Amino acid sequence: MSLDLDKNNICKEEVFDTFFKEQATPLRNYLYFKFGDLDQAEDIVQEAFIKLWNNCSKVVLEKAKSYLYTVAVNKGISMMRHNQVKFKYKNYILGSKSEATQESPEFLMLEKEYHEKLKRAIASLPERQREVYLLSRIEKKTYREIAELSGVSIKAIEKLMHKALVKMRKEIGTA
Repeated sequence: MSLDLDKNNICKEEVFDTFFKEQATPLRNYLYFKFGDLDQAEDIVQEAFIKLWNNCSKVVLEKAKSYLYTVAVNKGISMMRHNQVKFKYKNYILGSKSEATQESPEFLMLEKEYHEKLKRAIASLPERQREVYLLSRIEKKTYREIAELSGVSIKAIEKLMHKALVKMRKEIGTA
């Protein structure tokens, strides 16, 4: 009986390590699709696992995944709110690249502006549209695969993707 308890004890290093290896990438992808920022998603994953480890005596293995996702989503929401306040009161200026290039400074500036517009446009999409867009464009999933993952029809995925593309065209200002 105590052997079974050890296998289910998230405080055991081997159990935690296995759990981490199984859950880190899916959690990162989920957070990336939900919040639209890969670096932020990776940071949140690390913080969520640290919190799980610090509270492992209070969390049973069967509830660990739920606990982990709840902590991660709450942290993501908190970070989004913080960023909204930060951007509201401070202009965000990217440092210039120090690498040598053949492109003109004007081209580089326009390219940087476009990438920023694209990132903002993706981040501004409603959650479901952003998820479908990223699964299609980044993960290279077909509409059928996305529909199966989401539990909805292919037609619903097509509509979400259409709405996402229309909104992004408006945001970016392209035809």
